[in-house]
Amino acid sequence: MALMYGKEKDADYEIDNASHPGFCSFFAKLPPKSPETGTIRLFDRSEYYSMHGPDALYVAAHVYHTNTVIKYLGPGGRDGLPSVTLSSNNAKTFLREALTSKQLKVEIWVPEAGQGKRATKFRLEKEASPGNLQAVEDMLFVNSDITSAPIVISIKIASSAGASGLPAKAKTKTVGIAFADTSVRELGVADFPDNDLFSNTETLIIQLGVKEAIIPTGTASGNTDRDHELKKLKDVLERCGVVLTERKPSEFNSKSIADDLPQLLNPSSVASSSAAVDAAKAIPQLSLPVAPSALAALISYLSLLADPSNRGTFTIRTHDLTQFMRLDASALRALNLTDGPGTGGANKNTTLYGLLNKCKTAQGSRLLGSWLKQPLVNLHEIRKRQNLVEIFVDDANSRRTLQDECLKLMPDMNRICKRFQKSAASLEDVVRVYQAVLKLESLISTLENLDAKQEYKDLIEEQFIVKLKEFDRNLSKYSEMVQQTLDLDELENHRFVIKPEYDERLQELAGKLGEIRDGLDEQHRKTGRDVNLELDKKLHLENSPTYGYCFRVSKNDWESVTGSKYIELGTLKNGAYFTTKTLKELSTDYMETTEAYAKTQRELVVHVVQIAATYAPVLEEWNTVLAYLDVIISFAHVAVNAPEAYVKPTVLEKGSGSLVLKDARHPCLEVQDDVSFIPNDVEMIKDESEFQIITGPNMGGKSTYIRQVGVIALLAQTGSYVPCSEARLPIFDSVLCRVGAGDSQLRGVSTFMAEMLETASILKSATKDSLVIIDELGRGTSTYDGFGIAWAISEHLASEIHAFCLFATHFHELTALDQQISHVKNLHVVAHVSTSDDTRKEKDITLLYRVEPGVCDQSFGIHVAELANFPENVVKLARRKADELEDFNTDEGHDESNFTPEVIEEGTKLVEEILKDWSSQLSTQDGEDVVMADDGVDENDPAIQLQALQTCFGKYQSRIESNPWVRHLITSLG
Repeated sequence: MALMYGKEKDADYEIDNASHPGFCSFFAKLPPKSPETGTIRLFDRSEYYSMHGPDALYVAAHVYHTNTVIKYLGPGGRDGLPSVTLSSNNAKTFLREALTSKQLKVEIWVPEAGQGKRATKFRLEKEASPGNLQAVEDMLFVNSDITSAPIVISIKIASSAGASGLPAKAKTKTVGIAFADTSVRELGVADFPDNDLFSNTETLIIQLGVKEAIIPTGTASGNTDRDHELKKLKDVLERCGVVLTERKPSEFNSKSIADDLPQLLNPSSVASSSAAVDAAKAIPQLSLPVAPSALAALISYLSLLADPSNRGTFTIRTHDLTQFMRLDASALRALNLTDGPGTGGANKNTTLYGLLNKCKTAQGSRLLGSWLKQPLVNLHEIRKRQNLVEIFVDDANSRRTLQDECLKLMPDMNRICKRFQKSAASLEDVVRVYQAVLKLESLISTLENLDAKQEYKDLIEEQFIVKLKEFDRNLSKYSEMVQQTLDLDELENHRFVIKPEYDERLQELAGKLGEIRDGLDEQHRKTGRDVNLELDKKLHLENSPTYGYCFRVSKNDWESVTGSKYIELGTLKNGAYFTTKTLKELSTDYMETTEAYAKTQRELVVHVVQIAATYAPVLEEWNTVLAYLDVIISFAHVAVNAPEAYVKPTVLEKGSGSLVLKDARHPCLEVQDDVSFIPNDVEMIKDESEFQIITGPNMGGKSTYIRQVGVIALLAQTGSYVPCSEARLPIFDSVLCRVGAGDSQLRGVSTFMAEMLETASILKSATKDSLVIIDELGRGTSTYDGFGIAWAISEHLASEIHAFCLFATHFHELTALDQQISHVKNLHVVAHVSTSDDTRKEKDITLLYRVEPGVCDQSFGIHVAELANFPENVVKLARRKADELEDFNTDEGHDESNFTPEVIEEGTKLVEEILKDWSSQLSTQDGEDVVMADDGVDENDPAIQLQALQTCFGKYQSRIESNPWVRHLITSLG
């Protein structure tokens, strides 16, 4: 948490000493927090909040970045209860970051009734978690929008024995998942089979952008299989950065869901029926085998039925995993899709989401996040998005107009509609929608006048204009209502009030207030003449919070105010206050009338908000269209303003093409300061070069090269342009990654185990239409074991699965795979090693970041160590040990460096000549010097071949003896 709040403002709040013993005793008796939950408890003390125990230490470390702010309650000095305070505003900022960035749960405790400022006992008032922000939404997100959906899921697992004839261990696992996005009042379900690594569950978590998951607590019956299953599920949730909440297994019961769900759903989404049970039959999601149980637990956890404003407002849908590209948690990290939990995200361009998020609305930002995690696999939908992006790439003026004059002024309609439905909205919310409606005409006009070819204009008409015109018609009455009820002239002063003419009672009270003000002015003038003091310079008429309307004069001028009709009220530093009988009556009348006016206006505001709430369905549909338009324009903005413009990729049907990228770049790296990115071509031809092994030095660009291919594939399937000069690629059903090393000691998972778990998931999930990215597999164990695993996995992916694969490795021996499998190709990143006449000077390495065909002919690890400024004696020792271990350097007398290039070249030609001669003899039926195959003799007999080879050696014996390189070669072949 990067925010530093300042000790003077926050940490110096003092908790009343008299409350210390009682509060310390109360705090000690609070139920313990599970170490897995990551919960922060805040105690509301009216003007500020306090945190205690481990929470105080956390705030001191992550907010103040110092322990000097910690105070200790109770006796014993530093043995007392650690405590820290935050002002109300800064506590809310801290809570917002804790729930959204830090993925923590929050409890807010308030004093029990009658406790006052010296409270020693508190009660739990609000609970919130990353997936459930309902209790704190209005408190924490008043002036800031929620830019990522707070998705919470509930998971129920059902296992059944395998089919007849299968082993007992062969089981089919069915996972039922329910999810909720309370910010838009949407429920969803999914039922699908899954493997023992929960690969499909991980895909769904990524696709939905889940923040929190509810699962049943572990069994108490000692069911080891069940406990092992839950542990694997927890591992998946942790890998995905999801907050875990355990609930009683009894809550995962679908008995009451048929009665509860229809109460929440919008009537338009449920067939009309006289009975809830009958209506439930019209909800297809309830017929799924496992998901209804998960849905019941989710509704219970979120307490949706406890809030009357939720009834009849939710929608429900079924999520189909196959409609989107599959991504795993490792792919999210490898492709830098979004900030991980707890990351600051200081430089937005370090993630794909940050780079592409040029959206002007909160709803657009949320939709962009969903699109990036749900790349399409439907070619028609991909091309539709691409064509829309192309329109705004080509028409820069319209793009800027829509961004700066229309979208920038659009509020988050979903949040406003939610406040409308909860009767928590204000006139300001009504006005914000009204101001957005006024922009609809300009929005439609700009879209109608886009400079585009006719087929694209038809697409704009279908996707946006027809819908926006319908919204404009439906919302015209809304505009009239606002114009009739609100005093629009007061908006310039940022005052949101009902105009008096709207209501007879209000108009009457406004008239009375006008008369009272006239009376006050008359009294002011009359008193000025009577005491002979100049108005507003000497004699002031003020509305004092203590005395109401009264006069004020300086202490010196008070002496000139004489007469029994003037009543002294008091004397303060700024002067003497007095009144008259008439002024006092007018002040009382003003106060009473003003209060009556405010009360009447509040009643009218409620009525106006109720009317505005009836437009919620239209506003929510409009919100969806705005978000879609915002993301499309954001894609166009990024494509045009990149260091080098992006291009529209040619996307082909799944399984029907090859991947060809010209001048491919990594979109996030090329925009970093002081980076001059070197583009590379990528060519992966199906059945020719779909599996590519990349070798080369560390820091040479292997990881960037393979990751940028994954990023470009993902961008293409979201409908975006891509950072290339030309791009053609097929639709991939998944992008699966195994990159980097990350262990988790808290879970007892080593680097190598984490690597193997991720790779096992890839092997079970990948298909021939997948894009697999593997970086440095097998480094977490011994060289031989690591190479063996890397070879086996590579061969399986290439020969059995036939997936598109980019495999970066330091195992140079792996490059021999291209001799066995025809569609395996070797690439290497180019590094230039300078030579020097001075033998005492080490060679310098220059990384060129170019990828070329072939195998890297040497290792550069020690060169890179030199670049990292290793001590000279360490580098020399490393070179000596490396030389001892290298097979070709074990015999210094036979080191190839002892041979001149001329000798090696001459020897190479001689070996080629011998081999050609040997080959020609084997293919000749009547050779002169060797008995070739005749009746009863097999010419493929090794003895015959060896005899022919010996004959060749005899012919070239003298030349062999004269070339030391050839003699060395023959000796090494032994």
